Amino acid sequence: MAMASPPHTPLAAAAISITCSSSKSYDDAAAATSSYWSLSSGSAPPSSQGARRRRPPPYRRLLHDEAQRLRRERRSQGAGAETPRWVRRTDAQMARYIEDDRAGHIHGRLVVAAARAVRATASRPPGSVRVAMASFVSKLTFREMCVVLSQQRGPRQAQEFFAWMKLQLCYEPSVVAYTILLRLYGQVGKIKLAEETFLEMLEVGVEPDAVACGTLLCTYARRGQHTDMMLFYAAVRRRGVVPPVSAFNFMVSSLQKDKLHGKVIYLWNQMRETNVVPNQFTYTIVIGSYVKESLLEEAMNVWRKMKRSRFVPEEATYSGLISLSARHGRGEQALGLYEEMRAHGIVPSNYTCASLLSLYYKTEDYSKALSLFAEMEQSRIVPDEVIYGILVRIYGKVGLYEDAQCTFEEIDRADLLSDEQTYVAMAQVHMNAGNYDRALQVLDSMRLRNVEPSLFSYSAVLRCHVAKEDIAAAEDAFRALSKCGIPDVFCCNDLLRLYVKLGQLEKASALILKLRKEVQLDEGLCMTVMEVCCKSGMIVDADKILKEMQKNRVAMKNSAMVSLIEMYARNTTSVVQEEDNSSKTLDCRTDSSSLSTTLKLLLDTPGGSSAACQLIRKFAREGNTEEAKFLHEQLNELGVKPEDSATATLIVQYGQLQKLQQAEELFKASASFPVGGPVYNAMVDALCKCGKTAEAYNLFMEMADRGHSRDAVTISILVSHLTKHGKFQEAENIINGCFHGKVQLDTVVYNTFIKSMLESGKLYSAVSIHDRMISSGIPQSLQTFNIMISVYGQGGKLDKATEMFTAAQELGLRIDEKTYTNMLSFYGKAGRHQDASVLFTRMKEEGIMPGKISFNSMVNVYATSGLHDKAKFIFEEMQSSGQIPESLTYLALIKAYTEGRSYSKAEEAIQMMLTSNITLSCPHFNHLIFAFLKEGKIDEARRICNEMEDLGVAPDLACCRTMMRVYLEYGCCSEGISLFKTTCGSLKPDSFILSAAFHLFEHSGREFEAGDVLDAISLHGASFLRNLKVGSKLGEIE
Repeated sequence: MAMASPPHTPLAAAAISITCSSSKSYDDAAAATSSYWSLSSGSAPPSSQGARRRRPPPYRRLLHDEAQRLRRERRSQGAGAETPRWVRRTDAQMARYIEDDRAGHIHGRLVVAAARAVRATASRPPGSVRVAMASFVSKLTFREMCVVLSQQRGPRQAQEFFAWMKLQLCYEPSVVAYTILLRLYGQVGKIKLAEETFLEMLEVGVEPDAVACGTLLCTYARRGQHTDMMLFYAAVRRRGVVPPVSAFNFMVSSLQKDKLHGKVIYLWNQMRETNVVPNQFTYTIVIGSYVKESLLEEAMNVWRKMKRSRFVPEEATYSGLISLSARHGRGEQALGLYEEMRAHGIVPSNYTCASLLSLYYKTEDYSKALSLFAEMEQSRIVPDEVIYGILVRIYGKVGLYEDAQCTFEEIDRADLLSDEQTYVAMAQVHMNAGNYDRALQVLDSMRLRNVEPSLFSYSAVLRCHVAKEDIAAAEDAFRALSKCGIPDVFCCNDLLRLYVKLGQLEKASALILKLRKEVQLDEGLCMTVMEVCCKSGMIVDADKILKEMQKNRVAMKNSAMVSLIEMYARNTTSVVQEEDNSSKTLDCRTDSSSLSTTLKLLLDTPGGSSAACQLIRKFAREGNTEEAKFLHEQLNELGVKPEDSATATLIVQYGQLQKLQQAEELFKASASFPVGGPVYNAMVDALCKCGKTAEAYNLFMEMADRGHSRDAVTISILVSHLTKHGKFQEAENIINGCFHGKVQLDTVVYNTFIKSMLESGKLYSAVSIHDRMISSGIPQSLQTFNIMISVYGQGGKLDKATEMFTAAQELGLRIDEKTYTNMLSFYGKAGRHQDASVLFTRMKEEGIMPGKISFNSMVNVYATSGLHDKAKFIFEEMQSSGQIPESLTYLALIKAYTEGRSYSKAEEAIQMMLTSNITLSCPHFNHLIFAFLKEGKIDEARRICNEMEDLGVAPDLACCRTMMRVYLEYGCCSEGISLFKTTCGSLKPDSFILSAAFHLFEHSGREFEAGDVLDAISLHGASFLRNLKVGSKLGEIE
């Protein structure tokens, strides 16, 4: 009802007053003042006198009071208070506002009465609304009827009132009324009525807007009708209507509750395409779905958009992202998220802490795990069973088994021990420590406490029994595991490995047949199955399994294929070697075919050829040349050139096994491809090891002529063998060729060159090579200095040898016993026994314990100087140090005694050898014989010779020559002839012995025998010494 403007209000028709209204009320005032001008349209205020004369309308005072009241309410509500908005009304509207008595109420008296009347019909029979609303006919506007409709809670009352509304004259079909009705039906779950109402709206020609469509979408979402919801959403989008963000939130929330994360992501993409602005709730739901789908990058992208929108993620959002990042191995990213969460003051949940602890456990960052426990204590986060379980695993991994046991007992005392995984974690700790019995006790206690076991715990029981090699118990555990579900490939692999280890191939074969029907073979289990098949001769089954893997497209890594090829190759060669069984020959052909198939698969992968060649090298180094050769031939048949390193390794192995023919065949077969330097070097090495130095030399020169690189190792080996066989010129040719060809040489090769020149007696060349080595900047080793000491020592330049010894010490090289012994030997030969003694003492002071060679050298040093007492002292020192004197030691001691003319002690030394069961040889007696003969004591010398013969020691050439000379010079014809006849058949023909025998026969008048000797001299090409005279020293016999 209209009301005339108050007489006190100027410009009543045009003036505009301002009031404040919140989202809930039209008359909620904000901060209005009571001054007249401040609430007007902005016209100039009257003078102060006029203002005093006029009295403001009464509704201004009411507005002022209401504004004060609202201000007080907002103060008490704090930051969460709703901010009111200003509403502009004319003076006429304000007059009606006062007349309608709505100050402090949401609606007017008439609307409130109508709403109460409709609600009161809830307890009355259907159709009572028309009777109750009879007094309101033509009194309510359309807007007021919509307000009354929105105030209803029962679907029947709302339906009947809406039917009454449509009978009123002021009613007009509107989306607002239908939307209110849709919302009410959705709140009470009347989806059928909501659908009928929506269809009615379409039938009357009302175009549904985004709010109406969103309301019905929320209804579907609230009741979990996801199929209908998505169908209706598709229909809405076809009409070009975009639901509001609140509707999208309802939809994605409902979908996420039913774990339909893919549809959540679909709706999120739809929101992005239609430019719907998401809110914090939307971001939280979408990130959660991405986390559940393990889509880390997409989840992080949404999280970044959320931060750009200045929303602070919740703890659950951070927790999901941290857990997903940890599972994807993004440890730094997970830690960054955690630090950001803590910076926002968000207290982590147990799930977040468990995710971080699992990350620290995997990365073995136990210090951070300790810091996290400290933070949990500060934040008063009570650890749950999961966190305790992770702590048990951490203790087990660092070897703190007792602490793990104490933590497990603490969980039990806290009455938190209820999860199967905690028991298995403790059992795993015991298994890592090798305490399989205690692990089984933990798992048994779980069963006694009625914790339902699963595949997880049964797998742990199986691993324990497999580790204990208890087949019966392992089989029981596997059967129990099979009852819970299909065993995983790891359990099957463990049981198969146990069968193979204990030689139970029949059981392994039976298990394989069962697994092929039930379990999808992976790479690891496939390799175990293949191994069993090859060991048990089930090659046909192995072929079938390989074909099944190819059919099922089971991916195999290069390492797995190499292992499979290795098993095929080993089985093939073993069957070929056993040609007595025709069925095995058939298996061999099948095996060869499978090998070829697998080899082709390997060659098609990146690095496959190198892997195959690596397997050839492995076979060759293990001495399995047949397998290596077989695989080498397979590569050639497939048109693939094996790497030179693989061919070279096989040739070298042939050389070590003295199989030169096979090495030559392989070398010739490799000629079909371009042959590189490694193959030539390997063939040279094989020829050297088989004693074919001439062929090795020729091949090496051919290799050099063809321009192949000459390997330093091959050069060293070839020069060493040439030197060893006395082919010094060829060795020198190689040395000069290397110098002129500018071959890259190392320390070992230079040492070999110097030693070759030393052995050939070309000491000057050895020194020259050493100088070249120094000028080329090649580092010298201790072996270099040792060889050069020998070079200078043999050349008589002992001072130079001493300089080399000192230079080695100055370079910081650790002088070994061999170098000391070399110097001692040359000091001894030069008669410098004092220097040798000083050096020997220094060697012991350096902590080098003298060995047999060092002691022998020192005895020789004193023997050369005739100091038999000191030689005896060294001999006794050697015995006291635990070193057992050998034949050379006694030889040096006998030499010392003979040089010092202590012949009886020399004979005692020979007796000591007999007592010690040391084999005597002619040189041990020669020193005494030569000493006696030198002094003209022929009888003593003959006595020693007789003793030697009695002991079964045959005289050597030097002894016979010396005795023959004495017999010739002193005219002992019969003794000389007897000696000749005794030894002529056992010794190599010697010019002096034959000539002396001729003169003795001729002097004795035995011309015929003398002629035979002369014929023997001519036959053997020996020289005849005519100047020898019988009895030239007869006057000197004592």
